[in-house]
Amino acid sequence: MTALVRLRLAGFLRTGRALAPVLAGLLALGVLYGGGRAQPAEAYGVSAVVLFPVLAWQTKILLDVEPDVQRRLARVVVGAARERAAGLLAAAAAGLGTVAVALVFPWLVGGVTGPSGPGDRPLAEGLALGLWAHLLALPAAVALGALASRAITRSAGYGVAVLTLGAVTALVLGLSGSVAPWLVPPVLPTARALAGPLAAPTGLLLTAWALVWAAVALAAYGWGRRRRA
Repeated sequence: MTALVRLRLAGFLRTGRALAPVLAGLLALGVLYGGGRAQPAEAYGVSAVVLFPVLAWQTKILLDVEPDVQRRLARVVVGAARERAAGLLAAAAAGLGTVAVALVFPWLVGGVTGPSGPGDRPLAEGLALGLWAHLLALPAAVALGALASRAITRSAGYGVAVLTLGAVTALVLGLSGSVAPWLVPPVLPTARALAGPLAAPTGLLLTAWALVWAAVALAAYGWGRRRRA
């Protein structure tokens, strides 16, 4: 399965398809950090929200690069479960690369600043919370991108519709006062939590929420792939 993960990452990179989501992410982050400096935790919380649709799009592109015939052959060789897992692991690995860029980028453009007052978080804590926010968004973004992939939707139009609907719904239902926030991953609630003091129970709740949502979405992806096989 490791070889299949490498093969999918290589196909994603060598075809140049990786450039579009990376450039889109850099453009969005450039706009985000162009408004002035902020504390790392707060800035990274918003960064995770901005990157969520980008990471989902990146996942869709990576999964769609492989031709359908090659995907069927891989399923025969390594088994259906391993073939699905290889695609998701490749998407997660690519997503981690994008997250790493997002964590470094604001320091290069002067978008974040260290603690300047007695109430500010220590720098190390802000960085850790920023990494946590991005890692919470990544599994849900991978799951959304997988659900929008060609293997599920069978057409580019339906795939774009699923991706757009998922990203927009995550933002709309994630707003404060939403009637059904649990229907979407907690990207916006995490950003709001990082804007102020974060209690340990809140952090654990957000982590569990994100993991459960991603698990349900990935289970739906697995069911859809089995049904389409």
